[in-house]
Amino acid sequence: MITSDEGVGDLQPLWLSDSPASADLWAQLRGEHAASGLWPLLLDSLDPHDADFRPWDCGELSPERMSSPDEHDAEEILARWWQDHTATDEDDDQLTAEERQAVTAPFGQTWPGTAATRSISADPDEMAGQYARAFLTQNPQARLGLVSAPRGADALTAVGWDGPANYDNDTATFSAVVRGWEDRFGARVVGVGCSTLHLSVAAPPSALEEALAIAAEHFAFCPDNIWQGAHRDLVAYAGHLIDLNCWEFWWD
Repeated sequence: MITSDEGVGDLQPLWLSDSPASADLWAQLRGEHAASGLWPLLLDSLDPHDADFRPWDCGELSPERMSSPDEHDAEEILARWWQDHTATDEDDDQLTAEERQAVTAPFGQTWPGTAATRSISADPDEMAGQYARAFLTQNPQARLGLVSAPRGADALTAVGWDGPANYDNDTATFSAVVRGWEDRFGARVVGVGCSTLHLSVAAPPSALEEALAIAAEHFAFCPDNIWQGAHRDLVAYAGHLIDLNCWEFWWD
């Protein structure tokens, strides 16, 4: 059991394995979640060669200062973040106003609203198991974590993860958004790193128009995916999302 280093030493939000995880065990524990109440996470560290396995093994977790996802409306949060990320900043020496508009074209500074719900034909939990196997192939050092939470989105808040803290230090706001993706697209929380989040997706967009609406949500949720990613504008990023069964986020 891992004790949070933020409190007075009596809150243990995470059970962490001593050794690397296996995809079969992750899938088994995810299947038992309804009975156990424990959501399994594949946890990666800031530095795979660091014996402290930060932030997990050393307890760099902050569940005490998080609110509840129940207190937040996902669409309102995304709209607020969109306005923050598209606002013209006279002190910004990286992007001009025109460049900011180009990044989020065709929407510009106008929040387009959340994407429509997709029809979920694939089994979200089966898809999550497949992605867990792929994730561990790429991150064989990842360990297994168990968090008491009613769903994967809530596990991010319950464990006190603060990967996106440079944008919003209350993880419950991010959990509220991920809840919506779980319901609308069959997303499942599979892997979490120090500042990364890895979701499986059972119902990804199949056409560019659908993908653009989802890309707008992703930009609001994690602008670094576009500002510092391989796809440097919304249209290019949307094309990348078509038929993609995993969504991965990284905050600087």
